[in-house]
Amino acid sequence: MSSFITSVLALIVTLGLLIAFHEFGHYWTARKLGVKVLRFSIGFGKPLWSRRHGPDDTEYVIAAFPLGGYVKMLDEREGGVPESERHRAFNNQSVWRRIAIVAAGPIFNFIFAIFAFWLMYMLGVPGIKPVIGEVAPSSIAAEAGFRSGDEILAVDGRATPTWGTARITLLDKALDQERIELRVRDDDGRERQLSLPVSSIPSENKQEDLLRYVGITPWRMDYPPVLGELAADGAAFAAGLQSGDRVLSANGEPITDWMSLVEFVRAHPQQTVKLQIERDGLEQGVDVHIASRATDSGVIGRIGAGPAPAGPLPAEMQAEVRFGPVASVGEALSKTWQMSSLTLRMIGKMIVGEVSVKNLSGPITIATYAGHSASVGITSFLYFLAIISISLGVLNLLPIPLLDGGHLMYYLVEIVKGSPLSDEVQMQFQRLGIALLAMLMLLAFYNDLNRLWGG
Repeated sequence: MSSFITSVLALIVTLGLLIAFHEFGHYWTARKLGVKVLRFSIGFGKPLWSRRHGPDDTEYVIAAFPLGGYVKMLDEREGGVPESERHRAFNNQSVWRRIAIVAAGPIFNFIFAIFAFWLMYMLGVPGIKPVIGEVAPSSIAAEAGFRSGDEILAVDGRATPTWGTARITLLDKALDQERIELRVRDDDGRERQLSLPVSSIPSENKQEDLLRYVGITPWRMDYPPVLGELAADGAAFAAGLQSGDRVLSANGEPITDWMSLVEFVRAHPQQTVKLQIERDGLEQGVDVHIASRATDSGVIGRIGAGPAPAGPLPAEMQAEVRFGPVASVGEALSKTWQMSSLTLRMIGKMIVGEVSVKNLSGPITIATYAGHSASVGITSFLYFLAIISISLGVLNLLPIPLLDGGHLMYYLVEIVKGSPLSDEVQMQFQRLGIALLAMLMLLAFYNDLNRLWGG
């Protein structure tokens, strides 16, 4: 229950903050350009709180449905406007002023992301050094010359101090390049330049888990086969297993570490197996009926158990990305550009079918990740906020009617043809936009529920 509450609260904070910042971009720019703002609303539907303030008696609203917001400006197309205020109506502004007001929302999303990344780099981002644990024999990585123990120092010239940075940079480069140049350092401190071919890997597999497809397993700590947190609706809990139980064997097969237990469970979906465990110094056998979960690679088993916390990460494997106030600005700008470009390219590949629409996420998935990142720490939550803000900025710039990008498309057409599109044509596009957004929302909700139910 506590994780559910954390997720809900984190979702409210995330969406509320980012939507407010987005709409503030429209509001602030409109005010600066002399347009009268009638209402500033966070959310849609019935107002939960409202207040009028300022020389224009602007109404500030927090509404019941939080997935969005809007800024209502004085506009002759939506009602009568006194002659004395016609110059303050949105529809009477020059096309360039209208473009500035509409574009300000997404631009503020990118500004927010830059600030979040700047603060994140100032505080310091802890991570694990990108050291390779295993290289699969005869794999793409093995043939390219990668070896166990190699530390990835840079990808196409971009420094990769942590696995987090290395993964994102590898994906970014792999989407558009046939080969990726990497600089690595072996256990003896010798550096090598390696070339990793990725042209034969489908975009979907690159996005899903590029490292696995090239044959690289990151270094990981050895977790003992001791049960940690158990899901209340999981097979382990139902069988009577408890946190702290050490698994000694499964169907007579010795279990030496956590990953060997994971591999055994995954290989036996919908089967009843006997686990030999040690609890309070005594051994006993427990029958567990392993549940199943469908994945892109097939059906796997699961018992709803996580590992007990391991010891502290060895000092030699710890890394931290931290910069001063000035250097953090450059890093934040670079990171925002990288993630914006990556998001746009992923959307493009989704449209042409190179990346599955299963990757599209809705509020349930966002809430889950928001709750997790909030519980992990402030830097993780800042990173999450920046990524979602970038996603909102990119999405809103797409040329879809109803979104900011759709309105910008109208204004560009107006510049080219010398006059605005007719109200009838705009209304037809609006209907199309409603249909597209409804389809996207339904698909996102479906994907969320599918993940939630383990489909």
